[in-house]
Amino acid sequence: MRDQVVPRVIARMLIPYMLVYGFYVASHGELGPGGGFQAGVILAAALILHSLVHGLEETQRGVPRRWVDRTMAFGVLLYIGVGIHGLLAGNAFLDYSSLALGATDPESIHGAEAMGMTLVETGVTLTVAAVMVTLFDKFATAARR
Repeated sequence: MRDQVVPRVIARMLIPYMLVYGFYVASHGELGPGGGFQAGVILAAALILHSLVHGLEETQRGVPRRWVDRTMAFGVLLYIGVGIHGLLAGNAFLDYSSLALGATDPESIHGAEAMGMTLVETGVTLTVAAVMVTLFDKFATAARR
């Protein structure tokens, strides 16, 4: 598809909107419809579209494989870290109120819960996006052989 102008122009126009919408879905996941999984798939779809139109090598130059691997690991660590923090505080796994660090007023507890949900959603978003890009890379590489 590298030689075809229309798909390249359309992809160039769509990819920024896909990325913005993916970040929107991730940032509003705890408040409404959407969340980490949906946002991760949308973000990965933008990179996959870029790969389909411009080629896998070009996309891997912009987003190196080691970045994708590190993003995948960081997302899992972020998710697990919030959960383990709850366990170490003597609460249940992923109990966001433990992030309040001893605060007793409801506003601080609510703020800690919102921060915990945001951290978990961010971890899921990063992991899902990286896994989807990795799956696409593996299939695309195998199809070339």
